Amino acid sequence: MKLHEYAGYDATGLADLIRRREVTALELVQLAREAHDRINPIINAVVEFYEDAETVVGSDTGPFCGVPFLRKDSGPSEAGRLQEHGSRLFEGFRPSVESYYTERARAAGLRILGRTTQPEFGTTGLSDSIARGITHNPWKLERTAGGSSSGSAAVVAAAIVPIASGGDGGGSIRIPAANCGLVGLNPSRGRISGGPNRQDASHGNGRNFVLCRTVRDMATALDVFCGFHPGDPFIITPPERPYVEELVKQTCRLRIGVATSPWGAVTVDPGILDAVNRTALHLEAMGHIVEEMKPPYDSADYRKVVAGMFYMGFASLDDTAHSLGRAVNEETLEPINLELYKIGKSLPLSYAEEIFACARKIRVDVGEATKDFDILLTPTMPCSPLPHGTYSTTNKNLTAAQLMDADAALYQYLGVFNVTGQPSVSLPLFHGADGLPIGIQIVGRFGGEATLVRIARDLEEAIPWSTRRAPVFAANAD
Repeated sequence: MKLHEYAGYDATGLADLIRRREVTALELVQLAREAHDRINPIINAVVEFYEDAETVVGSDTGPFCGVPFLRKDSGPSEAGRLQEHGSRLFEGFRPSVESYYTERARAAGLRILGRTTQPEFGTTGLSDSIARGITHNPWKLERTAGGSSSGSAAVVAAAIVPIASGGDGGGSIRIPAANCGLVGLNPSRGRISGGPNRQDASHGNGRNFVLCRTVRDMATALDVFCGFHPGDPFIITPPERPYVEELVKQTCRLRIGVATSPWGAVTVDPGILDAVNRTALHLEAMGHIVEEMKPPYDSADYRKVVAGMFYMGFASLDDTAHSLGRAVNEETLEPINLELYKIGKSLPLSYAEEIFACARKIRVDVGEATKDFDILLTPTMPCSPLPHGTYSTTNKNLTAAQLMDADAALYQYLGVFNVTGQPSVSLPLFHGADGLPIGIQIVGRFGGEATLVRIARDLEEAIPWSTRRAPVFAANAD
């Protein structure tokens, strides 16, 4: 197999070739390394491609048997492998815990070959860090790949691997999926275990999944990673059938709420709003009932929650720093994150209850506003991918308050569903006049991934994207 052939397959397609003995797992690893060696110097998306990648273990019989896979440098861990969270504070850190997610990945046949970049601690939706530099968008190198699953999105968009891990605590899968033209699902709270040691990441707002290029890969990955483990605090109703079976099930008539007005301080670009309206027309042509919906929550409430979650998270860094023999200061944390840490340390314990109460209010408000809809249709992002360094934790001209304002404004359609726990997927349905991808988000009811799989399949068939390729793409390097 040649590199240009490898780059043309999704994960399901490569696994099929393995099962038919048309290619070996070792050959795919070697092709992934070749793609990395040629492409990564351009996009800077991989922190570490393992020296022993050709010998990593994985099932030979799972649904993704032999498929190359890269993991985000935070979230699920590999015991004994580096996990540095995009931060100088964690330099050299090797967790002793093997995540259930990692175990499921190997059991499915995925070959975990290395780590991908992210902004420090995943604080922003951009792809800059002091520790790792700038990760470039394969569609336009001067623009951000998005964050915080920055490197994972870039390596899939550039076809170094067909699938990579991501984590989403406020849009961190869906932002880079939109920016890089990928499928990015944030599952329901409790659908995928964070165990054994991160079962309630970000107080239940954070979930782990993947970035990929096709809906069938998304469905297969749901089957691979879904399920709970003893000790998980969030137990969700299991799927009625395997998610891959939903790919051949008919979609019933749905009532769809469409977001045509801003939910935050940033107005949606006209080209993106046009893409939402065109998607609505496609759904209407399929027989669904499409209605405009009003903003379902108060943006000020979400701004308070997202800031509060950061404050609480950063306030616990002292113990981590002590265990690593380091201090929390300007040498170990980026400017904005250091400010967030200092604010968090200054707040009383009672502040946490204010944040939890505000989150409860958001859940009630969204529940009431959307109870009559089966799914929601929104932009993923209100604008095209931003230039590097704009709302970044490395920006010394930015304050923490300004970054939190930007978060609530830019990710106005995203983080709210981390708070409610609903599943949502960004689909690469269109491109703008600037040639950059436009992500369209579909939001389901809690536990409604099956509906999202079916409607995503319908849209993939109606508005195919599989032939679109980023200018920086492994096939072009062959």
